[in-house]
Amino acid sequence: MMKLMSIALVLAVGVSCSSKKKEVKDVDNSETISRDFEVRDASSTTRPGWIEDAEVWVEQEKMDIVKYRYFSFETEPKVNREIACNLAKANVRVDIASEIVTFIQKSLAASQEGQAAIDANNPKTQPMREYVSNTMAERVQSLVNGAAVIKTYWEKRNYMQKMGAKKDYVGFTCASLIRMESSRLKAAVDKASEDLVEKADDPETKENVKKALENLGDDFVKARHGEV
Repeated sequence: MMKLMSIALVLAVGVSCSSKKKEVKDVDNSETISRDFEVRDASSTTRPGWIEDAEVWVEQEKMDIVKYRYFSFETEPKVNREIACNLAKANVRVDIASEIVTFIQKSLAASQEGQAAIDANNPKTQPMREYVSNTMAERVQSLVNGAAVIKTYWEKRNYMQKMGAKKDYVGFTCASLIRMESSRLKAAVDKASEDLVEKADDPETKENVKKALENLGDDFVKARHGEV
């Protein structure tokens, strides 16, 4: 009898501990994350939601998500506000191009044709692989046209060593919300895909890449809206 009671007690303690662990795991600690800075000044009293997720924010705000797609970029701390905001506006186009290149690379890797086309052991794919690695990002940046800055947000921050920063200093961060027409975005992705196809030397590889990237412009625009 005592043995059975001991087993029951162990099981009860185990269940209790499991429950406690589960409760701790489910706690949302997002508001208690420690930061190494204090915000001393900002362009608005609240931090805009579009900085964290532009597409979700614009949908909640009932903005046009059919004609346009939205992107945001926030800088690392800079010595003054002007530099930070100029970088935020300039780097969004770089950010869009990087996203397009990543999407193309993933689409190639995910398709059966794409896997064959990027075979590192096949010397026929060397020009195409070199283009993706060395030139494609710069080329895509030149295709990203018509991006318009519609919102800007900046913060003046005091970074403090006592709060975990490497040293005490003042830094400015800036974020920009960019709007770009879906049709222009689609055209940029399609043109980038066509350029990549042209880099393939032999007809078989060219056809495989073409199949792997078919309708990629439409897919990219849909993916931005969480539809694929």
